[in-house]
Amino acid sequence: MTKDSGYLTPQKKIRIADLKALKGERPWAMLTAYDYPTAKAFSAADVECLLVGDSAANVVFGYDSTTRISLDEMAYLAAAVVRGAGNALVVADLPFGTYEASDSQCVATATQLIHRSGAHVVKLEGGRRMAPRIKALKDAGLAVCAHVGFTPQSVDNLSGFKVQGRADAAQTVRDDVRAVVEAGADMVVFEMVPAELATEITESCPVPTVGIGAGAGTDAQVLVWHDMATMFPGGHRPKFVRAFGQVGQALTQAAADYKKAVVEGDFPGKDEIF
Repeated sequence: MTKDSGYLTPQKKIRIADLKALKGERPWAMLTAYDYPTAKAFSAADVECLLVGDSAANVVFGYDSTTRISLDEMAYLAAAVVRGAGNALVVADLPFGTYEASDSQCVATATQLIHRSGAHVVKLEGGRRMAPRIKALKDAGLAVCAHVGFTPQSVDNLSGFKVQGRADAAQTVRDDVRAVVEAGADMVVFEMVPAELATEITESCPVPTVGIGAGAGTDAQVLVWHDMATMFPGGHRPKFVRAFGQVGQALTQAAADYKKAVVEGDFPGKDEIF
């Protein structure tokens, strides 16, 4: 990486080792992406890591739960992102119901997703209970991102969208992180975990930690881009999200201006015809 305009700009393909080398040096950024043009835009912004999250179930397909998305749908989205990702590392979620049953199911799903999409890392939800799956994936030669704390695929089992790891439950998060790291996870996402706890664990964790609603003490941050750029202006915005743009409003205005120009006969104009 070389320094350019105050930012470390990737000059070559980002690898897991590059992100591990940044631990303790500077934070790095991850954003979700679900298609080619968005991946191109984020790569141009030098975002180091793109996550093809199962959040696509909500923000792309309009499902009411992340558990609804299929392996086929994830593979199509991830392949498009990889084609636009440039030097960014691409992480792809394993969909609900495709990896929980057994190690062999997990490895078969992950290898299929990597083969079909070209993604570099697979991500799966769960702490200690997923440690055997992570070990099996590592034994199969795959890079793995674990996901602990609040795990959206288990929202019903967790009784809703609640912060995980408060008070006595903090030890559960510590144990989950220890288990997935010992199993071989290359990085760990902390979702909706108290900031103090996330910072404490990050300081002793040998692999990069990625926070979403986990404070500033993790090694990296991730957000769903539709939240980060306000794609849905009237929608719910979690407490941990900051709006860095108003994409939805700008897109609606552009569409309204286009319609007005068509209706009033202003488009296409003389410079826009053959």
